[in-house]
Amino acid sequence: MNHDAVNGERTEGARGDGRSRLPVAAVAVPVLTCLATLGTLTLWTATGNAGTPARLSVTEGRALLLAAQGGRTEATAAFFTVRNSGGADDVLTGVTGPAGHRVMLSRTVDIGRNARRMAMVRSATVPAGGALRMTPTTLDLMLSPAPALAPGDRLTFTLHFRNSPPLTARAVATRPGPALETRAGAAAMP
Repeated sequence: MNHDAVNGERTEGARGDGRSRLPVAAVAVPVLTCLATLGTLTLWTATGNAGTPARLSVTEGRALLLAAQGGRTEATAAFFTVRNSGGADDVLTGVTGPAGHRVMLSRTVDIGRNARRMAMVRSATVPAGGALRMTPTTLDLMLSPAPALAPGDRLTFTLHFRNSPPLTARAVATRPGPALETRAGAAAMP
């Protein structure tokens, strides 16, 4: 039985069982809206517009051999190119290196009058369909203390990302100079 709000009388529902029937429009509108949204999302995904997750790879890198008085330097740098062939950005959030060495992401920042300084950064984006290129004048990995290296020695690093599994990469020890910039640039080219 339903209660009539106007005169307080109880009446039987349309079915005669005490329940009232919902209007068809009250049910049809949400159902049709859901079906239209689902159809649109299905079409969007089927045409490839939904994207794909990040698919990362890393090239062999370079580690600088820095000359120092007394035979030991405080730090050295390593450079890699991280490629993303997927449809979504990912973020490099950290790097681990050889035991006993601290690895930090750093960026070269112009401070004016042809001067630059190093600034530590927490992360770096690896763009979808692009690459994160590390060079001596952009983003690099600072390794402290610098390990004793000879040309051709290799160091192993593990790069950690926000959404992708870690990648292990090796860097070959190289003397700094114009050749390093050229090799880093050549390795970074698609």
